[in-house]
Amino acid sequence: MAQKVKSAPFSYLPEQGADRYDMRVPRKTLALTDGSGFVILAHQSAGGYAVERYDMDLKKLWSTTVPVAPGETLEAFGRSAQQAFVVLHHQDEGSQSLQVVPVGLQNGQKGAVKTVISAPARDRRPGISISPDGSRLLAFRYLTREQQVKSIAASLYDQSLAQAQEKAYDFREFGDFFSPAVHVANDGTQYVTLVSDGMKKLTVRRYPATGTEIKVLGVPVGGTFGGKAVTIRDSKFTVLGDGSLYAAALCADYESGEYYSLKVVKYDFSSGVSGDMKFSPEVRFTPEYLAEVAKASGPAVKRLEDVYLSEMLLTEEKQLVVIAEKHYEEGEEAPVHARELHVFGYNEFGAPTWHSIVPKDQVAPAVDAYTGIGFRAASFGNTVHILTLENLNKKSDLYLRRLNVRTGVLSAPERLKLNVADDQSLAYVKDFTAWLDEKTIIGVSRPNKKSKALQLNKIVVK
Repeated sequence: MAQKVKSAPFSYLPEQGADRYDMRVPRKTLALTDGSGFVILAHQSAGGYAVERYDMDLKKLWSTTVPVAPGETLEAFGRSAQQAFVVLHHQDEGSQSLQVVPVGLQNGQKGAVKTVISAPARDRRPGISISPDGSRLLAFRYLTREQQVKSIAASLYDQSLAQAQEKAYDFREFGDFFSPAVHVANDGTQYVTLVSDGMKKLTVRRYPATGTEIKVLGVPVGGTFGGKAVTIRDSKFTVLGDGSLYAAALCADYESGEYYSLKVVKYDFSSGVSGDMKFSPEVRFTPEYLAEVAKASGPAVKRLEDVYLSEMLLTEEKQLVVIAEKHYEEGEEAPVHARELHVFGYNEFGAPTWHSIVPKDQVAPAVDAYTGIGFRAASFGNTVHILTLENLNKKSDLYLRRLNVRTGVLSAPERLKLNVADDQSLAYVKDFTAWLDEKTIIGVSRPNKKSKALQLNKIVVK
C-alpha cells in the first residue's frame, strides 16, 4: 500500500497516578470542521496541558498552556467551530466544581475561566457532556440518598458559555437503577440513560431544549429465558451524528456469568406522541459463535470473557456497526492484554446482517496500557476503518483494516510503515489518533528503540 508519512517533533508527558487509568478524555486530537487542520490537548508537564493548533502540513500555528493546580484533574476536551474547551475538575476541602477554560481557535487566546457546576466535596463527582458539534455543553451534579441517585441538577450552556437553561431530572419513582449518564445533542436536547429494573432494562428519558414535555422510553433486554436469569453485563448508549440515540447491551447469565447475547435498540423520539423504539433481533453467543472465535483467534473457547462494548458507528446509509473488544489485566502492575474484536453489522432497518471476529494480540506494560493498545475506528461512506498497533510478521507498526459494512468483508491488515518501536517504553499514544478525512490519519508514535522522542505523524493513505 503506497502512502506518504510526514512527521514533526512532539512533546508529551505520560499521565501519572489514577489519571493514566481514567480514560475520561480518550480523544485528545480533534479535527476542525473546515478542513484547515486539527487541535491537540497534550500533557506536557506535571503542572499542566497545552492546547495546540496545527495546519494540514503539521505546522504548529499556536500553543496555549492550560495550568493544572494541585487538586485539579482533567475532565473533558471538546471544540466548537470557534473555541476549544478544556474542562478541569477542581476540588478543595469543602466543595468541588467543573471549570471550563475556553481557547480561541483562531489565535489560541484563552478566555475567562467559567465555573459551570459546583457541588459539596462529599457528593459524587459532577460530570459534563459536550454535544457532537461542540455547540452545547451540559454540566450536571448528582443528588443522592444512601448511594442511590435521586435526581440530577443540570445547567445547559451555549458555545460561548452563556447559560441557556437549568434543568432538574427527578428519579424518585424509579426504584433501583444503575449507571445514569447524561448526553446532550447539537440542538440542546438532553437524554438521561439508565440501566434499571434489576439490571434488566435500558431506559432513556428525553428532555427537550425548549418546553417541559419529558418522554420516557424503556425496553427490557434481560429477563428469564429457558430457566436462566439473564441480566445486562455491559451497556453503551451513544448519540450518533444524525441525532439518533442507540443503545447496545451485552447480556449474561446472572448465575454463571456466561455471556448470553448482544441486544441493540434505536430510540426514535421524533415519531408519535411518546416516541418509538426499534428493537433489533438479538445475536446469541451460541457454541457455533464460540467456534468462530476459536477459529479466528486461536485456542478453543468455552465461554466469552472480558469482552466489553467499545464503539457504535453509523454509516451514511444508516447502517450500524457495533464493536466490542476483549481486554484484561493480569494484575495491578502486570501487563494488559487487548485481544480480538467482535464486530456486528446491522442494516438500516435494524436487522443484524453479519458479524466478524477480528483477531489481534496486543500486550502493553501496565504504565501505558490504556493509551498504547486497543483500536481506533472511523466510518467513511460504507466503510469502517480500524487502526491498531500490532507486531505482525516481526514488524511493529500501525495497521489499517477496512470493513465493508454492506457485506461484512474485512480487508487484510495494511501496514502504515511508521516502524513503531517494540520495547517496554512508551511507543504509541492512541489518544492522539484521529482521521482528518478518509485518507489522512494523525498519530503519535516513537519510530525505533534508539529514539527517545515521540513524533506527531500525518499519514496520507493512497
